[in-house]
Amino acid sequence: MQKTTNDLFRCTATELARRLRCGEIAPVDVIESIASRIEDVNPTINALPLLCLDKAREQAQQMTDHNPPSSEKGPLWGLPFAVKDYNDLAGVGTTYGSPLFANNIATESDATVRRLQNSGAIAIGKSNVPEWAGAHTFNPVFGHTLNPWNLKMSAGGSSGGSGAALAAGMVPLATGNDLGGSLRVPASFNSVVGLRPSPGRVPRGSRLPAFDSLWVEGPMGRCVADVALMLDGGAGFDPGDPLSFSHQGESFVEALSGPSLPKRVAFSPDLGIVPMETEIAEICSAAAERFRDIGADVSHVCPDFSGAVESFQTLRGVLIAQMMESLLAQHRDEIAPEIVWNIEKGLAVTNPELLAAERVRTQLYHEMEIFFEQYDLLLCPAVSVPPFPKSQRYVETINDSPTKTYIDWIAITFAITMTSCPALSLPVGFTQNRLPVGLQVIGPPRGEASLLRACHRMESVFDLATALPIDPRSA
Repeated sequence: MQKTTNDLFRCTATELARRLRCGEIAPVDVIESIASRIEDVNPTINALPLLCLDKAREQAQQMTDHNPPSSEKGPLWGLPFAVKDYNDLAGVGTTYGSPLFANNIATESDATVRRLQNSGAIAIGKSNVPEWAGAHTFNPVFGHTLNPWNLKMSAGGSSGGSGAALAAGMVPLATGNDLGGSLRVPASFNSVVGLRPSPGRVPRGSRLPAFDSLWVEGPMGRCVADVALMLDGGAGFDPGDPLSFSHQGESFVEALSGPSLPKRVAFSPDLGIVPMETEIAEICSAAAERFRDIGADVSHVCPDFSGAVESFQTLRGVLIAQMMESLLAQHRDEIAPEIVWNIEKGLAVTNPELLAAERVRTQLYHEMEIFFEQYDLLLCPAVSVPPFPKSQRYVETINDSPTKTYIDWIAITFAITMTSCPALSLPVGFTQNRLPVGLQVIGPPRGEASLLRACHRMESVFDLATALPIDPRSA
């Protein structure tokens, strides 16, 4: 049945892009449908605390009135998207979830956002984040973002607002960034798709240390095709980011239909280094076996991740300290205690600790290089736990094993960060309590095209993309 313009929020970004390009619908139609959905749902979920819908309407009207030929439309022409509140969007607040920046207004869009806008996308506002960093989205400025699958549960983080907004149909696309799992965790918790690309694939803004390679920007969508489409619009070189590079070859959307699929994949329930809830391990193991449906042989092997957890904590601490040392000196009492701890950890790192961490990262990269000579993909859970009660600040135990720090519970993602490999969180099932579970699918460095193609094919096997968008559920 033909969808009305009021129901456009139910469409994938891919479908919207097709209908916009051929003139079946106009940008103003999409924006009005999205705005109506936000009005209905956002007061419950609190995923999009900062909106610029009037500006979005104005831009959509201009695009509708001056409709260029299809050949002149960027890949994201007329598509609405949400910007994570760690990224700058011109004329809109960037708070980082901190009271210190509650009134901070960005004067220009950063490189990540600007590239999407230049591809034709229309920003509708900012998505909620934890204060400065973390994997559970709440802060003293805007409060908690709730999980649409169960409003008592966490939406994950730090791209929790983006994940929840996608799951509830408030936007077809959203930006995410990922240091230790900040894009992959909320994708898993909200049953959407999130891609952590290779470093440099998507250009970053000037807030980040220019030569850091742990923090990346990436796309989030309701299905793999939408993520590929957003990557087409967002990837490329920007002179402000020395690690960024131009994309060569076919588009990521075109790559989805290629014939080459993985022949050998490997699954590990825990990478040999992290605790894992039994139910999550079982769901992900069963999902990994389904790769046989597309002709892949599935083995239970894993590269050696020894030292990855401790080394990441060291390198993350140094990065956070580099970014926030001056703020700590001036505003210690106004910063979340977990972040204060993280800054101080970075400031206390010794030269031997830093050298050891870099050696581990180098060794792990070469371990993965050897691994991908034999296997096409590495599979593991995206998170060690299902969504947890929003009243908790962080996960304190996993399978009865206590965590040591506020981010230990996402070690399954930040260990993968250390490899510099692209990693995608793919929805693969639900717990007995009907909470989403994502499978982390890791490809070789700069192997986004083949990774997206495999996940796109597997998405049809799991048949979960049609479950979205959803109405918020109280239980």
